[in-house]
Formats: sequence, C-alpha cells, structure tokens
Amino acid sequence: MTEHTVRLSVRTDKPRMRVTGTLCVLAALLVVAFFVSMNTGYIRLSPLDVIRTLAGAGTGQQELILYHFRLPRIIMSIFIGIGFAISGCILQGVSRNALADPGILGINAGASLMVILFTFAYPTNEDVPVFMVPLLALAGGGLAAGLTHALSIRRHEGLSPVRLVLSGIAVAAGLDAAMIILTVKLSPERYQYVLEWMSGSIWGTSWPFVLALLPWLVVLLPMVYRKSNVLNVLGLGDEMAIGLGAKLDRERKALMVLAVGLSCACVAVGANISFAGLIAPHIARRLVGSNHRYQLAAAGLTGALLLLVADTIGRCILQPSEVPTGIVVAVMGAPYFLYLLAKSDS
Repeated sequence: MTEHTVRLSVRTDKPRMRVTGTLCVLAALLVVAFFVSMNTGYIRLSPLDVIRTLAGAGTGQQELILYHFRLPRIIMSIFIGIGFAISGCILQGVSRNALADPGILGINAGASLMVILFTFAYPTNEDVPVFMVPLLALAGGGLAAGLTHALSIRRHEGLSPVRLVLSGIAVAAGLDAAMIILTVKLSPERYQYVLEWMSGSIWGTSWPFVLALLPWLVVLLPMVYRKSNVLNVLGLGDEMAIGLGAKLDRERKALMVLAVGLSCACVAVGANISFAGLIAPHIARRLVGSNHRYQLAAAGLTGALLLLVADTIGRCILQPSEVPTGIVVAVMGAPYFLYLLAKSDS
C-alpha cells in the first residue's frame, strides 16, 4: 500500500482545536524548559546573563559555559528525546503492543554493544570519529532488530506482537550480558565509561555530536510522518489492513527500518536511554488520541521535554556530580506506569 493508492483518514478521538492547543502547550513547555536549563548548572547564569550572552554582550566565561557546554547538551537532549519517542511510537504502532520500544526489543542494546566495541579500539587520548558512530550503531541495532524479528515470526501466521516483545527482551538480555562480560578485564577508566553508558548518560555533549545526529533526524522524521497514515491502517488489524490494500510485510519492514535508524542514531550519541521511547507514546496517545498524524508530533514533543527536564535534573540534583539521564527518566516514568496499572485494575 502507498499513500497514492489507499488513504485512510482516521479521525482523532479528540477535537482538532483541542489537539492543536495541546501541541502548542507542549511546544511552549519545551521552550520554557529550554531557557530554564540554560540558567541551571554548577555555575549558575541568571536569565539576564543568558540574554546578554546570547546578544553577544556576555563575558568570556559566560560564553564558554553557554555555547560550549550547555547549549550542545540541551540541543542533544531534545534531539535524543525526539528520536527515541518517535521510534517507540512506530514500534508500538507496528506491533500493536503498548510495551514495544527500542530498549525492550533489543535495538538499543545491539547499538550500544557495537559502539562500545568500537570505542575500545581507540586509545583514551584519541577522539572517536563521531560521524562514523551512528553508522556502527545502525549496524548493531539492525542486527539485533533482525534477530528479534526473525524470532517473533510464526510459520503461516506472520508477526506475533507477543512473541516480538518476548523475543526482544531475550535478545536485549543477551546483549546486555555480553556488555557486562566485556567489563571484566577493563581498566577502571574504561569500566566507568561502560557503566555510565549502560546507565543512560548523555556523552555526546559537543557540537560535532549534534551535527552527527542532525542529518539522521532531518532525513528520517519526514519519512516517518509520510507513513503516519500507514500506521493508522496497521492499527486496525491485519485483516482490515489487507482489505484496504496494505502490504503488511513490506510496510512493517519499512517502518521497522525507520524506527531502528532513529533509535540507533540516538544511542550512538546519547547512550542507552530507552525508557523515553516507552513512556512518551503513551502520554501522547492520552493527550491527542490514536491518530498517528498528531500522535507522532505529540510524542516527539513529549520525548524532547522529558529528556530535557531529566537531563537538567540530573545535572543539578547532586552537584558537582551528575546523575545519568537514563536513571532520572526511569524514576520519573515509574510513577506514571504505576498509575496506569492502578487505573486498569480499578
């Protein structure tokens, strides 16, 4: 099925004006969080200092702090949040399973293992070629996704959503175990690096890493949005989708490739922060409904806001030390899922 042959307009279960207002509120909250994050840190910059520095009238120290340390990290957090959230939204739509996300399906673990193996080949005093890292992460995540997909296919029945999640958990567990085994003979410096990576610490906090991730988002996000109608059709069930002319196998593979690409590019520069890909689509679905034309945008904004707030909290809660962003995201997301569990049982 292509958008030129079969188009299905799935009406959102929320009024359009309300959906538009919700997206505007999310965007406004993201802007507020952006400015708050610029003001927050071990060396605090007041809002006036930030405005003065952005206008080119700041001191050398203020320009160093804002332009070389905070802004790259803030922008990276936003990009990573968008990438993980959209990837999780795709995977949940393809599998029709609310628990699907890049972390649970083993994609992040495969990308992480490949990147860690690659960085081990470089001495600690040499910089990793950042533009190669997303390609290597894509290779590792792609292999993990292919293995998960192969294990979840039933003969004569096709893709099983339940088997997809179970296979992904098994693949992720095996790859995580392989990363742990690698730490046995590591130096303390390398061990600390792997530990921070597995905890979800954003490590690509300079402009080269931002430039390495940006092309992936620029290319893949428009392609995902073009597939929003396909995700709506797949959500109707296999029989209905086939009746509407959808080629299930081809569309699912194409969407899986997009999800893997987004997730692996984010893992390459932001470590394994997988929980954002699980919680952001849930929040987006409750805010704007099940129409992926709106849900994808809401998930991206929610994921960006979630990662930015989590990274800001992680930088400030135990100054001068930092708490990995992945841990903060997990702490923030756990109460929400406990709320969903309690509501489903009530």
